[in-house]
Amino acid sequence: MSSTDAVPVSFELYPARTDAGIPALHETVRQLAAIDPAFISVTYGAGGSTRNGSLALLRHILDTTDVETMAHLTCVGTAYPEATTLIREFLDAGITRFLALRGDPPEGMAEGDDFLGDIRSAAELAQLIDRVQAERMPYGEAPVPGLPQAARVVAPHDVQIAVAAFVNGHPRARYPREHIDALLAKQAAGATLAITQLFFYADDYLSFVERSREAGVTIPILPGLMPATSPKRLQRMLQLSGEQLPGELAVALDVEPTPEGQRAVGVAHAANLVREVIAGGAPGVHLCAFNNHRLVLDVLAAAGLLPAHR
Repeated sequence: MSSTDAVPVSFELYPARTDAGIPALHETVRQLAAIDPAFISVTYGAGGSTRNGSLALLRHILDTTDVETMAHLTCVGTAYPEATTLIREFLDAGITRFLALRGDPPEGMAEGDDFLGDIRSAAELAQLIDRVQAERMPYGEAPVPGLPQAARVVAPHDVQIAVAAFVNGHPRARYPREHIDALLAKQAAGATLAITQLFFYADDYLSFVERSREAGVTIPILPGLMPATSPKRLQRMLQLSGEQLPGELAVALDVEPTPEGQRAVGVAHAANLVREVIAGGAPGVHLCAFNNHRLVLDVLAAAGLLPAHR
């Protein structure tokens, strides 16, 4: 039995940037698969910039482990025919979990520029994924016991569609409840799971879940966490998330003179977040691994979800 059976955990990886990085990434997959996570997601670059690498990594996970995979998809610069072809390609590879994202403007483009292509929102992308699956396999067949030549019609295997949720509101929101209204729209479009963007305080996540439930959101809301192991990484996380600077964590990272000390601060902070969100009723935790299994396994061990990891 996996040591994480009581608390489902999942991880995010990204394709290796060079061929030289592939062996280390495959070792990270092996190490993460050993704890039997709920799934491993793989990022997808804006405009298809990592298409081949993303699909290759997803296929490697499927071929070498028993772990479910989740493919990230974004709307940025995507035309309907291209998106349909890509979704079919993922489905043909055996991938039935997707994270549908609107995506951010490509580098050098402003938010007001028209960078999205035919698909304008994550809700539209979720609907397209469902439609492509339905067209690809409108029904399935199952054998009839005792009648070797017979088959019965069964419903096809549904795709699982995750979407992003913003605990403290989207950084470009036009009004305070827009992030909750957007999550409701994604749920109505077929989303089956929400994964939050980064946050630094458990109370922010728990309050967001409570307000979402009051508004009518019923799908699971999985906390997405990313350990901050240096001041530089923390600043990058703030740029990605639009979150406010977490003062106590920032000071603790700044006063540590060594990379090892900063890493210990980040692991301890992330482990505490894991404990608090789980205690508050989170359905699991989703950890961005930075393609480094040691970091996220150390977080889980410090949170009491794994034996001490070396």
